[in-house]
Amino acid sequence: MIDISVLPVTDADVEAIIDLARVVWYDTYPAIISRAQIEFMLAQRYAAARIRGELQQAGIWWDQAHVGTQLAGFACSLLTANHELKLDKIYVDPQHQGAGVGARLIAQVAEHARAAACTTLILAVNKRNERAIAAYRRHGFVVREAVCVDIGGGFVMDDFIMAKSLDTSC
Repeated sequence: MIDISVLPVTDADVEAIIDLARVVWYDTYPAIISRAQIEFMLAQRYAAARIRGELQQAGIWWDQAHVGTQLAGFACSLLTANHELKLDKIYVDPQHQGAGVGARLIAQVAEHARAAACTTLILAVNKRNERAIAAYRRHGFVVREAVCVDIGGGFVMDDFIMAKSLDTSC
């Protein structure tokens, strides 16, 4: 079993998070969305100033997973208006996929949810991202609904919203 540590993201970690996001997105999305949409979404969601701002906001958690000293993945979660916790971002370095990094990040997000008295985790996943959908199903998520959201720039996110109930006895 590999040693995986999960820690909060700090200002000093932001550039490494941005770099890893680019690696994972280009490993995952070229067969699903256009390069133009990948660049649009990376610029929209991974601007250093945006991430640093989110690090200061209550109700938003950024976590990073390391295997040894190497950044292996990250997650961002946030409280919703429905008092659910949304797993907004979770990405694992392709070199570490299948090794439990994603599971550790999901477990950490579930702890944030429990601490915030949420009983449900939700996430959005591209309908064509079969690898991610299968992984989320293995972690107890089920499809709640299908949505198509205009994100600007002439692009849409054609997603499933998946949900997972948390055991409140923990």
